[in-house]
Amino acid sequence: MITKKFNLPNALITLFLGIMALVALFPFYQTLMLSFSTVSDSSSSKLFLFPKDFDLSAYRFLFIDGKVTRGLGITLFVTAAGTILSIVVSTAGAYVLSKKTLPGRNIIFNGIIFTMFFSGGLIPYFLTLQKLNLQNNLLVMVIPPAVNTFYLIMMKNFFNTVSPSLEESAKIDGANDITILWRIVVPVSMPIIATMTLFYAVDRWNEWWLPTLFINDTKLYPLQLVLRNAITNISQIINSSAGAQLAQGTQNIYGDSVKSAMIIISAVPIILVYPFVQKYFAKGIMIGSIKG
Repeated sequence: MITKKFNLPNALITLFLGIMALVALFPFYQTLMLSFSTVSDSSSSKLFLFPKDFDLSAYRFLFIDGKVTRGLGITLFVTAAGTILSIVVSTAGAYVLSKKTLPGRNIIFNGIIFTMFFSGGLIPYFLTLQKLNLQNNLLVMVIPPAVNTFYLIMMKNFFNTVSPSLEESAKIDGANDITILWRIVVPVSMPIIATMTLFYAVDRWNEWWLPTLFINDTKLYPLQLVLRNAITNISQIINSSAGAQLAQGTQNIYGDSVKSAMIIISAVPIILVYPFVQKYFAKGIMIGSIKG
């Protein structure tokens, strides 16, 4: 039987990293517990690990008027449509830019990099999207941010590592560029595509700046904008007809519990996506970052 020797440095490193992990996770755990706590527990402002009574009033309050449900549906649509569009456009663009035979490749690539440091300004940007009828339109959260320059460069760097012999063999068999991209390059590039899918999905899920500028209709608010309004106007919302309706049937509602419940609702769905792409994450980031 082989026994491992006790290694003090490794034990100290493991202990330190474990403590840091607990420190990082505790605020989220505290928020989760606060969302399930009763008014008496929440208003006591005590640091507790478990609520004395398990209460779902904060979640019922958020879903009773339909704003959170509608915002969640809009955010799911924006995340799904935006991520699919971004991955398709970025993959095609990165693949083209990885070809050394592309005419004017350096000029095009430098022009794309230029946009990372300089923009046309907020007012021209606003007027342009307004002229394109994207105001009060959900597509304003899908089309304008379709390509992230940094993600595009990382994908291009990854495609540069794909062996040219694979493409040459496919061309000998009569495949065109679209077939090579779809059937040869994409399957061997799943690490970077999965990583960029996660990045784009998180960006679209957390989108709040574009709807703040272009969405005036409250019925088109995504979840993050509903969350912001709920946090900044929590007292007004609790005193609304929906809050009074819930209070009559159950008990009083504490503002911090409602805020915590809203944060949990907005964070959990995107957290659940991470385990499915975790195995690709480190490889995609490392290769896409260091290969030129």
